[in-house]
Amino acid sequence: MPMLERNEDHVGDAEVGLAKAPAFGAYLDYGPRGVERMDELGKWLGGVELRVGHTYLPGDRWSNIAGAPNFLESWAEWRKKKDDRLFVLNVPMLERNEDHVGDAEVRRLLRRGAAGEFDDHFRVLAQRLVDLGVPETVIVLGWEMNGTTYTHRCGPDPESWKKYWNRIVTTMRSVHGQKFQFDFTPNRGRDAIPWTQCYPGDESVDIVGMDAYDQPRGMPFDEQVKEPYGLQEHIDFAAAHKKPISYPEWGLFRNGDNEEYMRGMLEWMKEKKPVYNTVTDYCPHGVWQCKSNPGASAVYRDLLSDGAGTPAVPTEPAKPPACSPMNLGQWTGHWLGDRFCLRFDWWKGKYRY
Repeated sequence: MPMLERNEDHVGDAEVGLAKAPAFGAYLDYGPRGVERMDELGKWLGGVELRVGHTYLPGDRWSNIAGAPNFLESWAEWRKKKDDRLFVLNVPMLERNEDHVGDAEVRRLLRRGAAGEFDDHFRVLAQRLVDLGVPETVIVLGWEMNGTTYTHRCGPDPESWKKYWNRIVTTMRSVHGQKFQFDFTPNRGRDAIPWTQCYPGDESVDIVGMDAYDQPRGMPFDEQVKEPYGLQEHIDFAAAHKKPISYPEWGLFRNGDNEEYMRGMLEWMKEKKPVYNTVTDYCPHGVWQCKSNPGASAVYRDLLSDGAGTPAVPTEPAKPPACSPMNLGQWTGHWLGDRFCLRFDWWKGKYRY
């Protein structure tokens, strides 16, 4: 494995970005419709401009993880229209990422990745992002690695996972012109393995993120703050490592239309000042595209509207793409519920998370 080098130019850009006001956005759709809906959501918030565009690369095959043509172009065009925008891209570390691959196979794949077998895919992705004019993309690499959902999970072999993360970062940083920021983002709480055991080191991490949904059932927001590996420990860990924080995914989940959670999370982020946050805006998590959460939706709208009078009358949001729920098993389903579904048009190479 080549020596991991710190990108000093990149560090300077990151520090400049931190001086700006925290940015927020929403995950609204994986493709061009996600870009279009940001303007609609902004109108619903009374004219607020969403500064964060967030999508996910498909994790089905390596060609998509490498950024298949026609997938990233609309996001790149949106990002380049204004200098203060952020493009956040979740990047899987392994193909077959939601295929319920067993621990033994995951362990073998992580070791192959740590040995450099998959470097070329990430080099191609980095070059595509640079060529598209978005070299400062925030890369949420191997997200929720402390869970059991993804093939790129850490639990089967934490040491190989960390070596593989560092290998990917080194490979992507080797591409001329890049200014990527790499966001280490576990699930809130312990999950399958304490996320601190997966941390790959300060040299390869620029932001310490956390995906923080309102779960499990019956847990109040205050306990989400205080629980082991929860919101407060995330803040303390990032501070100890001198890293800024983010919340790439957050939203309602196991406790229904929870106004207390929504207010608590928004006030928490206002106080802690993450670099960015993006609410997951489809059912059951969302505030605009999900009509099942009117109380929490009103809180979100009230606290984030621009304050320039009565917010605009909300437009009818486009319906999310149809998909078929995935059976994740009793234990995983308790935590993840119906978060994941398989799109009916998967064969077209499209992806819905």
